[in-house]
Amino acid sequence: MTRDQVRIGIVGLGNMGKAHVKHVVDLPNTELAAVCDTKAERFATAFAADDDADAPDYGGIVAQTPQFTEFRAMLDAADLDAVIIATPHYDHPDMSLAAFERGLHVLVEKPIAVHINEAERMIAGFQAARARHSNLIFAAMFMQRTWGHWRKIKSMVNGGALGRLIRCSWIITDWFRTQQYYDSGGWRATWRGEGGGALMNQCPHNLDLYQWIVGLPARVQGFVSFGKHHRIEVEDEATAYFEHADGMVGHFITTTGESPGSNRLEIAGENGKLVYQDGELLFYRNEWSSIKQIRESDDGFQKAPFARELVAYEARTTHGHEIIIENFAEAIMHGTELIAPAEEGLNSVAINNAIILSAHKRAMVELPLDGDEFSALLEQYIAKPPA
Repeated sequence: MTRDQVRIGIVGLGNMGKAHVKHVVDLPNTELAAVCDTKAERFATAFAADDDADAPDYGGIVAQTPQFTEFRAMLDAADLDAVIIATPHYDHPDMSLAAFERGLHVLVEKPIAVHINEAERMIAGFQAARARHSNLIFAAMFMQRTWGHWRKIKSMVNGGALGRLIRCSWIITDWFRTQQYYDSGGWRATWRGEGGGALMNQCPHNLDLYQWIVGLPARVQGFVSFGKHHRIEVEDEATAYFEHADGMVGHFITTTGESPGSNRLEIAGENGKLVYQDGELLFYRNEWSSIKQIRESDDGFQKAPFARELVAYEARTTHGHEIIIENFAEAIMHGTELIAPAEEGLNSVAINNAIILSAHKRAMVELPLDGDEFSALLEQYIAKPPA
């Protein structure tokens, strides 16, 4: 590819699609080549309330951009290199596959799919398309991977700062949502329209980060409440217990019904503990391994000596979505390594599905998950939502 811009079509002009239009217009290596939404009025209204005199006239730019109300019509008629898919979750697989068939690169919003069978179908279709289009790119919008604190934590874990990992606990309860939020779209918070609640809509980022930093668990036990805080049929509170093959355990606690909520991540290892909360990253660094202390100390109660250190990390200066789109374009034009390959999106979908299936069965489930079993459960919930 010799051009200095990637021609991108954006499908879905809701909250996220609107933001992606702005990023594509603003970035030097991308060009807004088409927009698509089933609601034609959004072409005129999506940016009508924007009144920042210093910002580009996004509404005017969209007005001059080829507009489509049918996705495949856009693929066939527009001059595109790639698409960004920002539609309701169930649309992601078929839209991605249709783009791959035409040799178009795809950046898909999170989650990549509602359940693992569909995620696997997307990945298989991508791999088949790469046999015909060897440079095809498939990325996911896991923009939190760009944030400095998560990148620092991952580098410390991967670099062995904690030694053998013992525990990873995440309280992520600051995804607060009101009833108005859920009432704002008919597809929201329904099994048929969204395929789940807090785990499917808000927490794909956190589930992705969990597996990105410490790996995929081998076994999952889930505890879930449906419509506990809101008038919705899907989960708005979930707690999960994870067992990893190497003996590490994990805990994941989330809800959209707690205010102000918390975002606290603890990762404990033999060499100490990392704690992230309220923008501060702390390392409680042991002078020597806790395993050594357990085995060799002649004192029945004495912990290994440790020091409390404030860890510096690179703060965000650019919007994470913008970084992912810029990286997507650079991967297309120059082969730059992707920050978030969409194939890795399968893992967060698998954890999500495992929590829901485990809660339904009231039993621990193992990964890899039986996709057919979860798919059948999802159909059951669509037909008759759980009480």
